[in-house]
Amino acid sequence: MAATAQPILSETYTEKQTKQNGSVNIQDLHTSAAKLSIVENATVDGSTDPVKTPFINPSSISKVPDAPPLTSEQSTRYEKLLTTVKSWTTKPSSTPNPPEHPLTDSDRIWLTRECLLRYLRATKWNVHEAGIRLQATLTWRHEYGLETHTPDYISPENATGKQVLSGYDVAGRPCLYLNPGKQNTERSNKQVEHLVFMLERTIDLMPAGQEMLALLINFDKKMGGERPPLWQGKQVLNILQSHYPERLGRALVINSEFLYMVLRLRILSACLMPLPFAVPWLVWPFFKLINPFIDPATREKLKFDQDLRQFVPPSQLLKTHGGDVNFTYEHDVYWPALNELAAKKRAMITARWEQAGKKVGESEYYLRVGEKEAGTVGGHPS
Repeated sequence: MAATAQPILSETYTEKQTKQNGSVNIQDLHTSAAKLSIVENATVDGSTDPVKTPFINPSSISKVPDAPPLTSEQSTRYEKLLTTVKSWTTKPSSTPNPPEHPLTDSDRIWLTRECLLRYLRATKWNVHEAGIRLQATLTWRHEYGLETHTPDYISPENATGKQVLSGYDVAGRPCLYLNPGKQNTERSNKQVEHLVFMLERTIDLMPAGQEMLALLINFDKKMGGERPPLWQGKQVLNILQSHYPERLGRALVINSEFLYMVLRLRILSACLMPLPFAVPWLVWPFFKLINPFIDPATREKLKFDQDLRQFVPPSQLLKTHGGDVNFTYEHDVYWPALNELAAKKRAMITARWEQAGKKVGESEYYLRVGEKEAGTVGGHPS
Protein backbone atom coordinates (compact mmCIF):
# COMPACT_ATOMS: atom_id res chain seq x y z
CA MET A 1 0.00 0.00 0.00
CA ALA A 2 1.28 3.46 -0.87
CA ALA A 3 2.50 5.43 2.11
CA THR A 4 1.80 9.14 2.08
CA ALA A 5 2.37 12.05 4.40
CA GLN A 6 1.09 15.61 4.68
CA PRO A 7 2.18 17.55 1.59
CA ILE A 8 5.18 19.74 2.41
CA LEU A 9 4.11 22.37 -0.12
CA SER A 10 0.39 22.33 0.57
CA GLU A 11 0.30 26.14 1.03
CA THR A 12 3.16 27.53 -1.00
CA TYR A 13 4.03 31.08 -1.93
CA THR A 14 4.08 30.60 -5.71
CA GLU A 15 4.97 32.95 -8.50
CA LYS A 16 1.29 33.07 -9.45
CA GLN A 17 0.38 34.32 -5.99
CA THR A 18 3.23 36.82 -6.14
CA LYS A 19 1.85 38.28 -9.36
CA GLN A 20 -1.66 38.40 -7.95
CA ASN A 21 -0.58 40.19 -4.79
CA GLY A 22 1.73 42.52 -6.64
CA SER A 23 4.46 42.16 -4.02
CA VAL A 24 6.45 39.56 -2.14
CA ASN A 25 6.35 39.05 1.62
CA ILE A 26 9.95 38.08 2.27
CA GLN A 27 9.14 36.87 5.79
CA ASP A 28 6.52 34.50 4.42
CA LEU A 29 9.09 33.17 2.00
CA HIS A 30 11.72 32.63 4.70
CA THR A 31 9.16 30.84 6.88
CA SER A 32 8.06 28.68 3.98
CA ALA A 33 11.68 27.99 3.02
CA ALA A 34 12.36 26.70 6.52
CA LYS A 35 9.59 24.17 6.09
CA LEU A 36 11.38 22.79 3.04
CA SER A 37 14.43 21.71 5.01
CA ILE A 38 13.11 20.09 8.16
CA VAL A 39 12.30 16.60 6.85
CA GLU A 40 14.99 14.21 5.62
CA ASN A 41 14.28 12.96 2.08
CA ALA A 42 10.95 14.81 1.99
CA THR A 43 9.07 14.84 -1.30
CA VAL A 44 6.79 17.59 -2.52
CA ASP A 45 3.57 15.67 -1.78
CA GLY A 46 4.93 13.67 1.14
CA SER A 47 4.80 10.37 -0.80
CA THR A 48 7.30 7.71 0.27
CA ASP A 49 6.39 4.29 -1.19
CA PRO A 50 5.98 4.74 -3.99
CA VAL A 51 7.59 8.16 -4.40
CA LYS A 52 5.65 10.19 -6.95
CA THR A 53 7.12 13.68 -6.72
CA PRO A 54 10.61 15.24 -6.53
CA PHE A 55 12.72 15.33 -3.39
CA ILE A 56 12.79 18.85 -1.98
CA ASN A 57 16.38 18.95 -0.74
CA PRO A 58 19.57 16.87 -0.87
CA SER A 59 20.06 14.04 1.59
CA SER A 60 22.09 14.72 4.73
CA ILE A 61 24.73 12.47 3.12
CA SER A 62 25.20 14.96 0.28
CA LYS A 63 27.82 17.67 0.79
CA VAL A 64 28.24 20.57 -1.61
CA PRO A 65 32.00 21.13 -2.01
CA ASP A 66 33.50 24.55 -1.41
CA ALA A 67 34.37 26.52 -4.53
CA PRO A 68 38.08 27.21 -4.92
CA PRO A 69 39.04 30.84 -4.19
CA LEU A 70 39.82 33.11 -7.10
CA THR A 71 43.41 34.08 -7.78
CA SER A 72 44.34 37.73 -7.80
CA GLU A 73 44.39 37.75 -11.61
CA GLN A 74 41.01 36.01 -11.82
CA SER A 75 39.49 38.52 -9.40
CA THR A 76 40.80 41.38 -11.52
CA ARG A 77 39.30 39.89 -14.67
CA TYR A 78 36.00 39.28 -12.94
CA GLU A 79 35.79 42.87 -11.72
CA LYS A 80 36.56 44.12 -15.21
CA LEU A 81 33.78 41.98 -16.68
CA LEU A 82 31.36 43.02 -13.92
CA THR A 83 32.03 46.71 -14.65
CA THR A 84 31.28 46.10 -18.33
CA VAL A 85 28.09 44.15 -17.67
CA LYS A 86 26.80 46.79 -15.23
CA SER A 87 26.96 49.34 -18.04
CA TRP A 88 24.58 47.38 -20.26
CA THR A 89 21.07 48.77 -20.72
CA THR A 90 20.19 46.73 -23.81
CA LYS A 91 20.96 43.35 -25.35
CA PRO A 92 21.61 42.76 -29.05
CA SER A 93 18.94 41.53 -31.44
CA SER A 94 19.64 38.85 -34.05
CA THR A 95 17.65 40.90 -36.57
CA PRO A 96 18.04 44.51 -37.72
CA ASN A 97 14.49 45.34 -36.68
CA PRO A 98 14.66 45.92 -33.81
CA PRO A 99 18.45 46.25 -33.55
CA GLU A 100 18.38 45.64 -29.81
CA HIS A 101 16.13 44.77 -26.86
CA PRO A 102 15.98 46.52 -23.48
CA LEU A 103 17.66 44.75 -20.59
CA THR A 104 14.99 43.46 -18.20
CA ASP A 105 14.98 42.46 -14.54
CA SER A 106 14.89 38.83 -15.71
CA ASP A 107 18.18 39.48 -17.50
CA ARG A 108 19.76 41.25 -14.55
CA ILE A 109 18.88 38.57 -12.03
CA TRP A 110 20.37 35.98 -14.39
CA LEU A 111 23.64 37.95 -14.52
CA THR A 112 24.89 36.72 -11.15
CA ARG A 113 28.46 36.66 -9.91
CA GLU A 114 28.63 32.92 -10.55
CA CYS A 115 27.14 33.32 -14.04
CA LEU A 116 29.87 35.75 -15.00
CA LEU A 117 32.49 33.41 -13.57
CA ARG A 118 31.11 30.45 -15.54
CA TYR A 119 31.47 32.38 -18.78
CA LEU A 120 34.94 33.53 -17.82
CA ARG A 121 36.02 29.94 -17.17
CA ALA A 122 34.41 28.81 -20.43
CA THR A 123 36.45 31.42 -22.34
CA LYS A 124 39.65 30.74 -20.41
CA TRP A 125 39.28 34.06 -18.56
CA ASN A 126 39.08 36.17 -21.71
CA VAL A 127 37.04 39.15 -20.52
CA HIS A 128 36.12 40.41 -23.99
CA GLU A 129 35.04 36.98 -25.23
CA ALA A 130 33.08 36.29 -22.05
CA GLY A 131 31.17 39.56 -22.56
CA ILE A 132 30.33 38.65 -26.14
CA ARG A 133 29.07 35.23 -25.10
CA LEU A 134 27.00 36.64 -22.26
CA GLN A 135 25.31 39.05 -24.65
CA ALA A 136 24.68 36.23 -27.12
CA THR A 137 23.00 34.17 -24.39
CA LEU A 138 20.88 37.12 -23.26
CA THR A 139 19.71 37.50 -26.86
CA TRP A 140 19.05 33.78 -27.19
CA ARG A 141 17.07 33.56 -23.94
CA HIS A 142 14.85 36.42 -25.12
CA GLU A 143 14.35 35.30 -28.72
CA TYR A 144 14.05 31.59 -27.93
CA GLY A 145 11.21 32.53 -25.60
CA LEU A 146 12.23 30.75 -22.41
CA GLU A 147 9.63 32.60 -20.39
CA THR A 148 6.88 31.55 -22.83
CA HIS A 149 7.66 27.83 -22.42
CA THR A 150 5.18 27.24 -19.65
CA PRO A 151 4.61 23.94 -17.82
CA ASP A 152 1.31 23.51 -19.69
CA TYR A 153 3.02 24.05 -23.03
CA ILE A 154 5.81 21.54 -22.33
CA SER A 155 3.61 19.03 -20.48
CA PRO A 156 2.77 16.71 -23.44
CA GLU A 157 6.48 16.11 -24.08
CA ASN A 158 6.97 14.66 -20.60
CA ALA A 159 3.71 12.71 -20.36
CA THR A 160 5.55 9.37 -20.20
CA GLY A 161 8.31 10.52 -17.86
CA LYS A 162 11.07 10.45 -20.46
CA GLN A 163 12.86 13.03 -18.32
CA VAL A 164 12.62 12.98 -14.54
CA LEU A 165 14.19 15.44 -12.13
CA SER A 166 14.48 13.77 -8.73
CA GLY A 167 17.03 13.65 -5.93
CA TYR A 168 20.59 14.87 -5.56
CA ASP A 169 23.98 13.20 -5.87
CA VAL A 170 26.61 13.08 -3.13
CA ALA A 171 27.83 16.57 -4.08
CA GLY A 172 24.34 18.06 -3.94
CA ARG A 173 23.87 18.17 -7.71
CA PRO A 174 20.24 17.75 -8.84
CA CYS A 175 19.77 14.47 -10.73
CA LEU A 176 18.15 14.68 -14.16
CA TYR A 177 17.18 11.24 -15.47
CA LEU A 178 16.96 10.76 -19.24
CA ASN A 179 14.88 7.76 -20.30
CA PRO A 180 15.07 7.39 -24.10
CA GLY A 181 12.88 4.28 -23.96
CA LYS A 182 9.92 6.45 -22.98
CA GLN A 183 9.97 8.61 -26.11
CA ASN A 184 6.39 9.61 -26.90
CA THR A 185 6.44 12.37 -29.52
CA GLU A 186 7.48 12.93 -33.11
CA ARG A 187 10.66 14.87 -33.76
CA SER A 188 10.10 18.61 -33.60
CA ASN A 189 11.44 21.84 -32.15
CA LYS A 190 9.33 21.15 -29.10
CA GLN A 191 11.56 18.22 -28.14
CA VAL A 192 14.48 20.63 -27.90
CA GLU A 193 12.35 23.11 -25.96
CA HIS A 194 11.49 20.28 -23.56
CA LEU A 195 15.17 19.58 -22.90
CA VAL A 196 15.87 23.27 -22.29
CA PHE A 197 12.85 23.52 -19.99
CA MET A 198 14.11 20.62 -17.87
CA LEU A 199 17.60 22.10 -17.70
CA GLU A 200 16.10 25.34 -16.41
CA ARG A 201 14.09 23.48 -13.76
CA THR A 202 17.22 21.58 -12.74
CA ILE A 203 18.99 24.90 -12.21
CA ASP A 204 16.02 26.14 -10.17
CA LEU A 205 16.48 23.21 -7.77
CA MET A 206 20.23 23.57 -7.25
CA PRO A 207 21.16 24.06 -3.59
CA ALA A 208 23.30 26.98 -2.43
CA GLY A 209 26.89 26.66 -3.60
CA GLN A 210 26.14 24.11 -6.32
CA GLU A 211 26.15 25.20 -9.97
CA MET A 212 26.15 21.84 -11.70
CA LEU A 213 23.82 18.93 -12.38
CA ALA A 214 24.15 15.17 -12.50
CA LEU A 215 22.86 13.49 -15.65
CA LEU A 216 21.67 9.88 -15.40
CA ILE A 217 21.02 8.17 -18.75
CA ASN A 218 19.40 4.77 -19.13
CA PHE A 219 20.15 3.24 -22.55
CA ASP A 220 17.82 0.28 -22.20
CA LYS A 221 16.74 -2.03 -25.03
CA LYS A 222 13.28 -0.51 -25.32
CA MET A 223 14.49 2.51 -27.24
CA GLY A 224 12.91 3.09 -30.56
CA GLY A 225 11.85 5.72 -33.05
CA GLU A 226 13.47 7.49 -35.94
CA ARG A 227 16.77 9.31 -35.89
CA PRO A 228 16.60 13.09 -35.60
CA PRO A 229 17.40 15.35 -38.53
CA LEU A 230 20.86 16.85 -38.61
CA TRP A 231 19.51 20.34 -37.90
CA GLN A 232 18.01 19.20 -34.61
CA GLY A 233 21.23 17.61 -33.39
CA LYS A 234 23.17 20.74 -34.28
CA GLN A 235 20.61 22.93 -32.54
CA VAL A 236 20.85 20.94 -29.30
CA LEU A 237 24.63 20.95 -29.33
CA ASN A 238 24.79 24.68 -30.05
CA ILE A 239 22.41 25.51 -27.21
CA LEU A 240 24.33 23.42 -24.70
CA GLN A 241 27.75 24.63 -25.75
CA SER A 242 26.85 28.29 -26.06
CA HIS A 243 24.30 28.90 -23.32
CA TYR A 244 24.88 26.35 -20.54
CA PRO A 245 28.65 26.30 -19.99
CA GLU A 246 30.13 24.74 -16.87
CA ARG A 247 26.86 23.05 -15.92
CA LEU A 248 27.54 19.30 -15.97
CA GLY A 249 29.17 17.89 -12.87
CA ARG A 250 28.73 14.20 -13.63
CA ALA A 251 27.14 11.96 -16.29
CA LEU A 252 26.20 8.43 -15.27
CA VAL A 253 25.21 5.95 -17.99
CA ILE A 254 23.62 2.55 -17.40
CA ASN A 255 22.82 -0.28 -19.83
CA SER A 256 25.60 1.01 -22.03
CA GLU A 257 26.18 -2.46 -23.52
CA PHE A 258 23.21 -1.66 -25.75
CA LEU A 259 24.86 1.63 -26.69
CA TYR A 260 28.08 -0.21 -27.56
CA MET A 261 26.10 -2.66 -29.69
CA VAL A 262 24.58 0.23 -31.61
CA LEU A 263 27.99 1.83 -32.05
CA ARG A 264 29.40 -1.39 -33.47
CA LEU A 265 26.45 -1.70 -35.84
CA ARG A 266 26.96 1.88 -36.98
CA ILE A 267 30.61 1.22 -37.72
CA LEU A 268 29.72 -1.97 -39.59
CA SER A 269 27.05 -0.20 -41.60
CA ALA A 270 29.52 2.52 -42.60
CA CYS A 271 31.82 -0.17 -44.00
CA LEU A 272 29.13 -2.21 -45.76
CA MET A 273 25.72 -0.66 -46.36
CA PRO A 274 23.00 1.25 -44.51
CA LEU A 275 21.27 -0.70 -41.79
CA PRO A 276 17.84 -2.09 -42.75
CA PHE A 277 16.40 -0.47 -39.62
CA ALA A 278 16.68 2.89 -37.95
CA VAL A 279 19.08 3.03 -35.04
CA PRO A 280 17.11 4.26 -32.00
CA TRP A 281 17.26 7.97 -32.59
CA LEU A 282 17.63 9.14 -29.02
CA VAL A 283 20.92 7.29 -28.54
CA TRP A 284 22.83 9.84 -30.53
CA PRO A 285 21.60 13.20 -29.25
CA PHE A 286 21.69 12.01 -25.63
CA PHE A 287 25.17 10.56 -26.01
CA LYS A 288 26.39 13.71 -27.76
CA LEU A 289 24.54 15.86 -25.24
CA ILE A 290 27.12 14.93 -22.64
CA ASN A 291 30.14 16.20 -24.53
CA PRO A 292 29.39 19.95 -24.71
CA PHE A 293 29.12 20.16 -20.93
CA ILE A 294 32.41 18.46 -20.14
CA ASP A 295 35.85 19.96 -20.42
CA PRO A 296 38.31 17.54 -22.07
CA ALA A 297 40.43 17.61 -18.92
CA THR A 298 37.56 16.25 -16.84
CA ARG A 299 36.35 13.25 -18.84
CA GLU A 300 36.34 11.24 -15.64
CA LYS A 301 32.94 12.80 -14.97
CA LEU A 302 31.48 10.33 -17.47
CA LYS A 303 30.86 6.92 -15.88
CA PHE A 304 29.54 3.80 -17.62
CA ASP A 305 27.72 0.95 -15.88
CA GLN A 306 29.10 1.53 -12.42
CA ASP A 307 27.42 1.13 -9.05
CA LEU A 308 25.54 4.43 -8.92
CA ARG A 309 25.07 4.15 -5.15
CA GLN A 310 28.62 5.48 -4.79
CA PHE A 311 27.59 8.64 -6.65
CA VAL A 312 24.00 9.16 -5.47
CA PRO A 313 22.75 8.43 -1.93
CA PRO A 314 20.61 5.25 -2.17
CA SER A 315 17.80 7.04 -0.33
CA GLN A 316 17.49 9.43 -3.30
CA LEU A 317 18.46 7.09 -6.16
CA LEU A 318 15.69 5.44 -8.16
CA LYS A 319 15.46 1.63 -8.07
CA THR A 320 15.76 1.51 -11.86
CA HIS A 321 19.30 2.80 -11.35
CA GLY A 322 20.23 0.64 -8.36
CA GLY A 323 18.86 2.81 -5.55
CA ASP A 324 16.26 2.34 -2.83
CA VAL A 325 13.62 4.75 -4.16
CA ASN A 326 10.49 3.04 -5.43
CA PHE A 327 9.49 5.74 -7.90
CA THR A 328 6.29 5.70 -9.95
CA TYR A 329 5.80 8.28 -12.65
CA GLU A 330 2.26 9.64 -12.73
CA HIS A 331 2.29 12.71 -14.90
CA ASP A 332 -0.75 14.37 -13.34
CA VAL A 333 0.95 14.14 -9.95
CA TYR A 334 4.63 14.64 -10.77
CA TRP A 335 4.41 17.47 -13.30
CA PRO A 336 2.51 20.03 -11.19
CA ALA A 337 4.60 19.12 -8.13
CA LEU A 338 7.90 19.69 -9.97
CA ASN A 339 6.79 23.00 -11.38
CA GLU A 340 5.32 24.21 -8.10
CA LEU A 341 8.58 23.47 -6.30
CA ALA A 342 10.64 25.19 -9.00
CA ALA A 343 8.31 28.21 -9.05
CA LYS A 344 8.55 28.56 -5.28
CA LYS A 345 12.34 28.54 -5.35
CA ARG A 346 12.39 31.11 -8.15
CA ALA A 347 10.01 33.31 -6.16
CA MET A 348 12.33 33.18 -3.13
CA ILE A 349 15.34 34.05 -5.27
CA THR A 350 13.50 36.96 -6.88
CA ALA A 351 12.36 38.30 -3.51
CA ARG A 352 15.89 38.24 -2.11
CA TRP A 353 17.29 39.86 -5.24
CA GLU A 354 14.75 42.67 -5.03
CA GLN A 355 15.31 43.11 -1.30
CA ALA A 356 19.09 43.40 -1.87
CA GLY A 357 18.68 46.15 -4.46
CA LYS A 358 18.36 44.32 -7.80
CA LYS A 359 22.11 44.22 -8.34
CA VAL A 360 23.88 42.77 -11.37
CA GLY A 361 26.55 40.42 -10.08
CA GLU A 362 24.58 39.30 -7.01
CA SER A 363 25.78 36.15 -5.28
CA GLU A 364 23.81 32.98 -6.08
CA TYR A 365 24.65 31.71 -2.61
CA TYR A 366 22.91 34.71 -1.06
CA LEU A 367 19.96 34.41 -3.43
CA ARG A 368 19.41 30.77 -2.53
CA VAL A 369 19.83 30.93 1.27
CA GLY A 370 19.31 34.59 2.17
CA GLU A 371 22.63 34.79 4.00
CA LYS A 372 26.01 36.07 2.99
CA GLU A 373 28.81 33.66 2.29
CA ALA A 374 32.04 33.85 4.26
CA GLY A 375 34.19 36.62 2.81
CA THR A 376 31.27 38.50 1.26
CA VAL A 377 29.31 41.62 2.06
CA GLY A 378 25.60 41.75 1.14
CA GLY A 379 26.07 38.74 -1.08
CA HIS A 380 29.01 40.29 -2.91
CA PRO A 381 32.73 39.49 -2.44
CA SER A 382 34.26 41.75 0.16
